[in-house]
Amino acid sequence: MLFRKRIVLDVTQRGLKFVRGQLTEVMLPGTHWLWTFQKDVRIEVLNLGVGEFNLAQADTLYLANRGLLAPVIEQVDIGNQELGLVYREGRLFAVLPPGARRYYWRAPWQFEVKRQSIADDFRIPADLIALLIQPQHAKLLAEVTSNLILKEVPEHHLGLLLVNGKVETPLNPGLYGFWKLGRMLAIETIDLRSLALDVQGQEILSRDKVSLRVNLAAEVRVQDPMLMRRQATDWKDAVYRTLQFGLREAVGTRTLDQMLGNKGELDGAIRAYAEPRLASIGVGLVNAGIKDVILPGEMKVLLNQVVEAEKQAQANVIKRREETAATRNLLNTARMLEENPVLMRLKELEALEKVTEKIGQLTVFGGLDGVMKQLVSLRA
Repeated sequence: MLFRKRIVLDVTQRGLKFVRGQLTEVMLPGTHWLWTFQKDVRIEVLNLGVGEFNLAQADTLYLANRGLLAPVIEQVDIGNQELGLVYREGRLFAVLPPGARRYYWRAPWQFEVKRQSIADDFRIPADLIALLIQPQHAKLLAEVTSNLILKEVPEHHLGLLLVNGKVETPLNPGLYGFWKLGRMLAIETIDLRSLALDVQGQEILSRDKVSLRVNLAAEVRVQDPMLMRRQATDWKDAVYRTLQFGLREAVGTRTLDQMLGNKGELDGAIRAYAEPRLASIGVGLVNAGIKDVILPGEMKVLLNQVVEAEKQAQANVIKRREETAATRNLLNTARMLEENPVLMRLKELEALEKVTEKIGQLTVFGGLDGVMKQLVSLRA
């Protein structure tokens, strides 16, 4: 025993025995003896770790000693147009980029490599995305983040996949993943819901040279995302300017009285101007209309005076009409009383009744006949 050295390897270790710098043996778990006088023998003990054989100069060592290492180490080569998914005991362990080469210990784990061609189809399958976003794979996801793109397209949105700056395909709402390897990828999302826009504080001269401040409210929606992206760099700015020009066109060709008298016509003129122009950039005009028309201070005073004069004239006309009608009714009543003495007598009695209601005490001379004839005769 004095001339022998004991080396014990557990199940998590392997040993490489070098004699005069040449690998001669792969030492498996167990007890090994080494003569102490063999100065040219070197034992390198390796920990299996997670199962990857990552010794320095592993490529050179494996190629030079394939016969010794192949039974205990598996070499994995990934093609230039494919991706390697490494599973250890059925669980995702690593993602290997194109052209990668890795070495894995054959025991105690069982490794399986699934290759995915990314020459044409570089979309990440939904089941693999579900694996990558699980909490236990957070470290693995962080390692491969630079090689892929994950993007969620929200509901009521449309996604556009850009490959090397060119729109490849539209994406409906959902979670998507793509391998970047060898490509420049980006995903743009476009909101397909209605968008409210306000064109506020526009100083415009009407056709009769009245300075107005007009506010316009509109509602728009992206109808053709592909056309919109081709035709407009900033579609919201393009919509704003189109509505602005439409408002100026509609107001500048009408007088103040026309605008105030028929606001619906002004709204229709704005829509007629804006709809075809917005459709040419893939945007639909849902609705548009004038919110406020603000007049200068002196114009407000003049307009109020005009309105007041118009209302006063209307009131005078109505007053004269009623007076004429009342006079005509009196004339008709007088003719009826003249032609009918009994009706005249009834009117006299009605007048007498009203008089007696306001008299507290009445002294009568001559009896009832005096009341019926003399009193009324005196009043007449």
